[in-house]
Amino acid sequence: MSLQSVLVTGGASGLGAAVVEAVREAGGHPLVLDLKPPRADVPYAGVDLSDPRAAEAAVRHLADEAGGLTGLVAAAGVDHPGRLLDVDPGEWERVVAVNLIGTAAVIRAALPYLERSGGGLVTIASTLGLRAVSDATAYCASKFGVVGLTRALAAELADRVGVTLLVPGGMRTAFFDGRTQQYRPGADARLNDPRHVAEAVLFALRQPAGCAVRELVICPSTESSYP
Repeated sequence: MSLQSVLVTGGASGLGAAVVEAVREAGGHPLVLDLKPPRADVPYAGVDLSDPRAAEAAVRHLADEAGGLTGLVAAAGVDHPGRLLDVDPGEWERVVAVNLIGTAAVIRAALPYLERSGGGLVTIASTLGLRAVSDATAYCASKFGVVGLTRALAAELADRVGVTLLVPGGMRTAFFDGRTQQYRPGADARLNDPRHVAEAVLFALRQPAGCAVRELVICPSTESSYP
């Protein structure tokens, strides 16, 4: 598939920013959807993905400006760890709204463009979308949902849009910044470089029509949360 115009949600930081850079290095043209502008000088729309209608409108705006989409990478994600009774209900619901509802909204808006181009879609779940742990009810609920959403879409869109579920383990990004110490990786934690994970994203997007990479797990060799 072509990397001509690849929309990346969460493209201002973390894995999303690594995907943007990988697409650019491969000669493609990334577009970014995020709350804040990306470091790279690429087409960008600012939006809060917890607002699904605004997310859909932003996707259509960028896609129309670019003349269509050949790929979508739904990399945006947030977390608010803590026990269910200790997490503010609004914060808990925002995690699900951004990670699951926002992802579905972005895909819904992008699908007409991807179907026209025969493009590809990569969703970003987590090893905590396959295995549940304490103090992560919101994140696990949202990422389990992304796993189910993507598997259902793969069946629904077969032979029309390439659909890949990417399941990354821990990465060296700012995702853990701002957390209390108990919810931060330890000093000896083995975390992947997001640039390596971004290469897996490009591998999925580059598959020819009729060849689908359904699911990829990319994690440190010592990943403890993978089943």
